[in-house]
Amino acid sequence: MQQPRARMDESILVCVYFGPNGERLIRRGCKIASMLGCPLYVLTVDPNPYEEISADKQAYIEQWKEIASAHGAEEFYIRDNEKRPAVKVIAEVARDLDITQIIIGQSPQSRWEEIKKGSFVNTLLREITFVDFHIVSIDRSVEDDDNLFDSGTRAYIEKREDGHYLSFTHNEKVVYEGIFYKETGTDFNNGVFKFVREGKTCQLHVTDDKITKPTKIHGAIKEESIED
Repeated sequence: MQQPRARMDESILVCVYFGPNGERLIRRGCKIASMLGCPLYVLTVDPNPYEEISADKQAYIEQWKEIASAHGAEEFYIRDNEKRPAVKVIAEVARDLDITQIIIGQSPQSRWEEIKKGSFVNTLLREITFVDFHIVSIDRSVEDDDNLFDSGTRAYIEKREDGHYLSFTHNEKVVYEGIFYKETGTDFNNGVFKFVREGKTCQLHVTDDKITKPTKIHGAIKEESIED
């Protein structure tokens, strides 16, 4: 249950893009929102439709949603299939939500000059007025090196007596066709299987060829079993 907000004259928007540093930004935003007693919103922007977003980022999005919800965020916004610059989207959302503070991440090692010149922030300032910006230092090496999955491969899910398994050949036991994203750095078939069911994108976790977790459907609150 959402806690009553003491200050509705302040509102915070956390902008996350990719990688484990997104968690740090959300937690920072939650801490500030808790101190101020004001609403918090989280936004991620991607130029691709959600179905085409990489398995890496989809995994992070699910994690960000859980963290934001656990810390009382009002809403988690995914603006996918966006062809406009991110600053335009951020500005639009900020205006719609009457945002007064925006939290963004920037690497002090490789983008320090950009921060000093204020290019990204200045662009936002030209789009949004009377907003305070919090630029949180992040570890760029973690952002760049943390590729969780290899490129996707066409695969299938087949039903057996003891459960559902990953397969790379079509046969009479196949119940779903989709794309398998294998975890990097492993010789086993561990990773994520993505497919479309009833018009919704679903994800299954695979461990040693076997489905180990129920389907997570984007846009749905509940988790559904693949048994039916």
